[in-house]
Amino acid sequence: MTDWLSILPHLILAGGGFLLLCVGAFGKRSSSGLLFALALVSVSLAGAAAVWVVPAAPQFLGMLEVKGYGRFFTFLFSVISGLTLLFSHQYGKNRGLRGEEFFSLILFAALGMALVAGAVHWLVFLLGLEILSLSLYVLIAIRKGDPGSNEAGVKYFIMGSVASAFLTFGIALLYSVTGSLELRLTLSPGLGAGGLSVHLLGFIFILVGIGFKISMVPFHLWTPDVYQGAPAPVTAFLSTGSKVALFAVLLRLASYAGDGLWGSLIPFLWILAALTMTVGNLSALAQVRVKRLLAYSSVAQMGYLLMALLAVKQNGAPAILFYLGAYALMDMGAFGTLATLSGEDTDLDGLDDFQGLAFRHPWRAAVLTLCLISLAGLPPTAGFIGKFAIFWAVFQSGYIILGVLGILTVILSIYYYFKVIVALFMKPPILPPAAPPGMLADRLAGGVVLILLLLLGLFPGAAFSVIQQALSFWAKVP
Repeated sequence: MTDWLSILPHLILAGGGFLLLCVGAFGKRSSSGLLFALALVSVSLAGAAAVWVVPAAPQFLGMLEVKGYGRFFTFLFSVISGLTLLFSHQYGKNRGLRGEEFFSLILFAALGMALVAGAVHWLVFLLGLEILSLSLYVLIAIRKGDPGSNEAGVKYFIMGSVASAFLTFGIALLYSVTGSLELRLTLSPGLGAGGLSVHLLGFIFILVGIGFKISMVPFHLWTPDVYQGAPAPVTAFLSTGSKVALFAVLLRLASYAGDGLWGSLIPFLWILAALTMTVGNLSALAQVRVKRLLAYSSVAQMGYLLMALLAVKQNGAPAILFYLGAYALMDMGAFGTLATLSGEDTDLDGLDDFQGLAFRHPWRAAVLTLCLISLAGLPPTAGFIGKFAIFWAVFQSGYIILGVLGILTVILSIYYYFKVIVALFMKPPILPPAAPPGMLADRLAGGVVLILLLLLGLFPGAAFSVIQQALSFWAKVP
């Protein structure tokens, strides 16, 4: 019984998803409010279980970590899913995204994220990845009458399939050398030269597959098209939960990698981090559509995290976990607020559409502005603390040139974030009003994002204490 209690958050997410499908199948069409409430209760219970239910053992059946690291990310995915539901409440009413399939897929995707981040066995990782990917394929293309949504779904499906193929082949190479599917054993040190070369090749294939998922340059080209075509709340969910889950795996793999393997990977990661930061920010400079601007911004944010990954052996993991949480809040708030400002037909997208919105919708403009300031890494926000922690870890680890390049790209990014802020506050309003009135769910989600970004920026100590507890598995890494 204690074993099953250890995966209670996962059971709640899975059960909630199936319950929503059953209620939708046998209930009346007018039960959309009930479906929304059930979905919100499910993610809330899953998050509460991740915090309050302490597992008796660190792993479930030796395949899924359910203490520390796994619980941290399960709670984070519950928060991301809850915010997605709140931001999509009014948007779903306007666009017809109020059916059981939309809410259940959010829960199933959250389950996939939790399995991916907590996996210590490749089979669980692949299971979680497929649950996550299949859910996102449908969510992106859920508006069947929207050509843009359909195109985005097809593009993400093709790219996701290619990424899964690379990942599976890389895992097969690691298995061929070690004869095990446990993450720690497949990356264990002490192999001969032949084993190390196959190890390196397998890890590179896995890195390519994960690179597609997290929009790492040069595997990022799908990102702006998919982000622009998908419904805005789905874009928020995709840009945060999916990337956080895959980066959690990448962080675990880096921690398990032996010194020989890791030393061989450092030049690859150095180049990829530099390219991802530079290309992401330079591409964002030329954008006049806010969705595409934020898409390239998310590419750049992954570059900063890749840079910090190089410092993982020198205690850079706390900075990465803090920044992952801050990034989830920043991007969720930006895309979520964009969803609440969008009308009934199309998403608010062009820079001209944002002119003067601060005068008609001051609350939502304030939330969007704070998210953009945080993405730029300016105080007193969580983004500032996160970038400070990342660059501190990078410089302490001796990657001076890469750190200086990162700082230059951060300075560059301030320009395009402030393009949106200038349009909100310093341009004359466009009539008629371009956004629907705010709802309670929208205000609640925006308030949560705003408060958490400020609290983490002003009082980050408590968050870092929680992160240190979540990284308790780090001491066991060989």
